[in-house]
Amino acid sequence: MSEKSDAPPTTHPGGSGRPPATRETFVPDLVEHGAPVRGEPQTLETRLFVQLQVFTGCLDTAPVVEAVRDSGLEAVVYANLNDPRGVGVLLMSEDPTLFAEAGRALLIGPAFAALTPLPDFTMLGRTYASGREVDLKDFLLNKVRRHALNPDYPWGVWYPLRRFGAFNLLPRGDQGRILMEHGIVGRGYGERGLAVDIRLECHGLDRDDNEFVIGIIGPELYPLSKLVKDMRATVQTSEYIKDMGPFFVGRVIYQAPVPDAAKGGGTGY
Repeated sequence: MSEKSDAPPTTHPGGSGRPPATRETFVPDLVEHGAPVRGEPQTLETRLFVQLQVFTGCLDTAPVVEAVRDSGLEAVVYANLNDPRGVGVLLMSEDPTLFAEAGRALLIGPAFAALTPLPDFTMLGRTYASGREVDLKDFLLNKVRRHALNPDYPWGVWYPLRRFGAFNLLPRGDQGRILMEHGIVGRGYGERGLAVDIRLECHGLDRDDNEFVIGIIGPELYPLSKLVKDMRATVQTSEYIKDMGPFFVGRVIYQAPVPDAAKGGGTGY
């Protein structure tokens, strides 16, 4: 954990983040904040970055799986449900340099040379805190790994989204109530073992200026689709979501082992 910070924690995911209009200067807050523990603030400067790259033209997945496994990277390989020649590769790292170096070397290597990348489906995001996390380090660095690399969760639906700017102008209390309604629906699925989520911020990280990348994963595909449907009736989705998608739907054909440091902890949406 980092040194104690005087900056206030964000009280909701995707908060307004805009400086008060009366300030003449603005000091960026570059650490994540969790819930205080025994009166002491939790802060962390490290985050987990996650990237999905999608390809078509794959007639044999075995060389792709072998190359990803031999790379030793924390990765998932998906068969693209909507493209019989398609595969998706999910990479994770606390250092985004990996995507430009080891990840790049993997994805331009012999196993991928004959494949065609689909940039429209490329997604890149980072973990973030809301200010309420009981175990900030586990939430930021381990939870995503446990979910994405869990062999009990072979199905995944991944998509980016962007909200209307009007959401960011709402009072924080109103934002919190809207997000709480959204979260209640998700927790209903998580508590029954039907779905877990991966929520990532991607401000300024992707081509289309999306705000979030969402991964919904679980043991069966139907509940993931039904969860997306049930979310459509919430205020956030029905009134404040500007764009969603494209959607990538995949079935796992390879998962790297869960790192020892990420094992344990809770599950759920």
